[in-house]
Amino acid sequence: MAVIAKILVVIGGINWGLVGLGMLLGKNWNVVYMILGSMPTVEAIVYLLVGVSAVMSIFGCKCGKCEGGACCATPAVTPIATPDMSAGEGTM
Repeated sequence: MAVIAKILVVIGGINWGLVGLGMLLGKNWNVVYMILGSMPTVEAIVYLLVGVSAVMSIFGCKCGKCEGGACCATPAVTPIATPDMSAGEGTM
């Protein structure tokens, strides 16, 4: 669920960026409207889902999958070993 929310927030952010840029250039670059303009109800649902996704991003997802770490788990990152600079090795 959290991954879908993040994708929707990114799509919404890009769309609003294009809307703003289009306004500055005197054009209408609302991609959601371009795609779904003939279906205003579906367009409204997309805007609603993007808004809900933004709220989820602010407050966090409370679904059982996310709390267990399955929904938005990030892969474990192994730290890269670096030389110990405190012992004076590798200094000029």
